[in-house]
Amino acid sequence: MEAVAFLCLAAAVLGWGFLWVWDSWERMKGQKPAGLPGDGSRTLLVIAHPDDEAMFFAPTVLGLARLRHRLSLLCFSAGNYYNQGEIRKKELLQSCDVLGIPPSSIMIIDNRDFPDDPGVQWDTEHVASTLLQHIEVNSINLVVTFDAGGVSGHSNHVALYAAVRTLHSEGKLPKGCSVLTLQSVNVLRKYISLLDLPFTLLQTRDVLFMLTSKEVAQAKKAMSCHRSQLLWFRRLYVLFSRYMRINSLHFL
Repeated sequence: MEAVAFLCLAAAVLGWGFLWVWDSWERMKGQKPAGLPGDGSRTLLVIAHPDDEAMFFAPTVLGLARLRHRLSLLCFSAGNYYNQGEIRKKELLQSCDVLGIPPSSIMIIDNRDFPDDPGVQWDTEHVASTLLQHIEVNSINLVVTFDAGGVSGHSNHVALYAAVRTLHSEGKLPKGCSVLTLQSVNVLRKYISLLDLPFTLLQTRDVLFMLTSKEVAQAKKAMSCHRSQLLWFRRLYVLFSRYMRINSLHFL
């Protein structure tokens, strides 16, 4: 009898939890996140390597598309760590086409100043000046990039955060230009896919993007364009990572 009562209680708690998560998400879907620029905003996604846009930022890219942002992309390397730079540049263009970013809105920096190498620390001032020039020339209203953890801890990801943080703290960003950083989470949360949503909803964040099932398929298709990178562990990543479905972000 006690076992039956316990199971009923557990079912009730799980049911209530599911309804709370669903209700929270349904209410958020119809709202524009507070602080985000509106329709027509010029938004710049700043990444370190080809595949970052699909592997980490697909929910943000597709979420901003829903809000009718004019999205462009700045990639600070060609991903030439294994001498595949030319292949990876083509893969990035294909992935962005799936995500709705036209070739004319994509810039790939391919020089020795910013090598694809986790063992090399990119110069913060050089990254910052390059980024600022791109922001000013393109009249960018919103910059989106990694946070201090870089999601995976890759030093090139962290370098982008350090640069944009420097621009922000020194007041060098143009007036009206905001910065959003993608929240890094622990390894357990990183690989529980949609099950991370309750934890995400319970934590503070400024902006949350979550993909529909149709958009998840679109994100996976974008990632599949990076054929040179689809080793077995990245295929598992595509299946289980919360970043293929959920992005929580913070304003600087």
